[in-house]
Amino acid sequence: MTKAKRLKIGRKRALGRSLGKITSRHRGGGAKRLYRVIDFRRDKRGVPARVEAVEYDPNRAANLARLLYADGERRYILLPEKLKVGSQVLSAESAPVRVGNSLPLKRIPVGTEVHNVELFPGRGGQMVRTAGSAAVLMAHEGNFVHLKMPSGEVRRVFGESWATVGRLAGAERKLRRIKKAGVKRHLGIRPRVRGVAQHPDSHPHGGGEGRSGIGMTTPKTPWGKPTLGKKTRRRFHTDRYIVMRRKK
Repeated sequence: MTKAKRLKIGRKRALGRSLGKITSRHRGGGAKRLYRVIDFRRDKRGVPARVEAVEYDPNRAANLARLLYADGERRYILLPEKLKVGSQVLSAESAPVRVGNSLPLKRIPVGTEVHNVELFPGRGGQMVRTAGSAAVLMAHEGNFVHLKMPSGEVRRVFGESWATVGRLAGAERKLRRIKKAGVKRHLGIRPRVRGVAQHPDSHPHGGGEGRSGIGMTTPKTPWGKPTLGKKTRRRFHTDRYIVMRRKK
């Protein structure tokens, strides 16, 4: 029997701050929560596991499945659709293509839905991790596979990268209604004030007699930089793997 690992740990949340300075406004407070340690790598190869329980995670949209491995170890993974308590899962190169199993993309047939996809082999799942999402394997091309992402973008990913079969559960999360302001505060989201409702000393959109528009051709941030449609994304080193962008 392996030594049991703590699956829930307390950790300080940054809450929109870096080194104490606000880098993302309107965040703070919220209900206390423990962090659940999730196995994004699925690196316990060849050891079968059984789904012991399905649990809620306050830190993310997706629910979790708690696995009990044959050697006694427990781990959390993201919960895919159709995976129930008592289901068996496996992470191995030769694992069958079945919901919850993890294997390299090069061994997954075309048309299969996958989630928790590694961008680079061995780094752990970084893509397709939110509730209700899945990427579709479109084609095999040499050392790469083509994945259609939830956004509609088609991207080349290394065939050696690992992914988990199936679509993540929780697509109905988009139907949730926020019925009172307190729910937002419990989530750690603080009130926002429109720029046009502020004093001109506080925001470029502020001031004016009565209700008024922003009063300028280019909307600005509180610090006078262009926003609301201004492109800020820089070219990234993985852009060369994009086959088709989501916006044509």
